[in-house]
Amino acid sequence: MIVNLCFHGVGACAHEHEPGEAGYWMNEDVFLGVLDVVATRENVRLSFDDGNRSDADIVLPALRERGLRATFFPLAGRLDDPASLSTSDLRKLRAEGMSIGSHGWTHTAWRGLSDAEAGREFFDARIALEEASGAEITEAAFPLGSYDRSTLRHLRSAGYRAVYTSDRFPARRSAWMRARYSVTAADTVESVTRIVRRRPGVREMRNVLASTVKRMR
Repeated sequence: MIVNLCFHGVGACAHEHEPGEAGYWMNEDVFLGVLDVVATRENVRLSFDDGNRSDADIVLPALRERGLRATFFPLAGRLDDPASLSTSDLRKLRAEGMSIGSHGWTHTAWRGLSDAEAGREFFDARIALEEASGAEITEAAFPLGSYDRSTLRHLRSAGYRAVYTSDRFPARRSAWMRARYSVTAADTVESVTRIVRRRPGVREMRNVLASTVKRMR
């Protein structure tokens, strides 16, 4: 089983794109300490949502220094925003051995989208990110962790080979749908270490059940 850790921003959040965003930014020193903990753990995978500027300025050099790889899920609609990744940043991430997936066009919940909205989030965003990064996009991450049966059907029809949630339980390596643990500004090296080292318990079982309900609704 794999523990997928999801980060959003690292360092100080100078500009919130939406209320509450800063609560998902991790202190840089804490982040570096987390990387040192997971660097030798083969059961941990790293991903970074939203495409914030810190992905290029802080995260990439830290990963390179430790020989780590990660998947980045930027928002197509924020590309080249001063606080976000640029087209050249995506190509640099690719060149450094990182993977690029889609987080959609806008940071909006994917549950209950109209056909036009679904087309923009699932297809147009992928095309824009493929053109920007210079390679095929095959994975997607749910904004705000929101999904339902219709969302999953759209994503399967769109041909995504893996999709990532925020459901907080370990995932099978080969699963199409992969749960992640989102870290926040309140996390410490110790709290993240407990996540990656502990055995799944009652909390994870409850999260698996909640995920099952989401898939059926």
